[in-house]
Amino acid sequence: MTDPFARFADWFAAATAAEANDPNACALATVDAAGRPDVRIVLMKEWDRQGFVFYTNRQSAKGRQLAHTPYATLDFHWKSLRRQLRISGAVTPVDAAQSDAYFATRPRESQLSAWASLQSEPLADRETFESRLAETAARFPDAVPRPPHWGGYRVTPDWFEFWEDRLGRQHHRERFDRAGDGWQLRLLYP
Repeated sequence: MTDPFARFADWFAAATAAEANDPNACALATVDAAGRPDVRIVLMKEWDRQGFVFYTNRQSAKGRQLAHTPYATLDFHWKSLRRQLRISGAVTPVDAAQSDAYFATRPRESQLSAWASLQSEPLADRETFESRLAETAARFPDAVPRPPHWGGYRVTPDWFEFWEDRLGRQHHRERFDRAGDGWQLRLLYP
């Protein structure tokens, strides 16, 4: 198979069937302004041939890092399948309409948290956050609009690496690199 998106679709379907929790969970690696790596788990919420989308507070550490260096790597690890997939490329914010549409599907509690949380900032005590949540719930007794600082990012792949575990650490690795309008496939040593 020479289409990494088709391979992703197959692997993601298998992961969705096999993984008990969050088959869409992936590590997101970014770099800070000093060039130091940073990584955390995010949930990939949408994907198509344009890329892979996750949502977050754009004022968070990852949002600031992506504003400074708009490149990232995603790493899906499906342990039960003994597979790993890395996807790396440029990162761009998704438009407001797409962010609005996804935000509207989130549970109310998650919507309120997006307003109340100063994500990645120091928190003196839990009561402060609980108070901010209560204030936000009172401010929005009905529908909760998307905060202006919250939205999606799309990782547009420059390359994919599909890794499968094999006995004796003789793993199978395939790397797809963007080549014009297509993809170049090559094998990598384990």
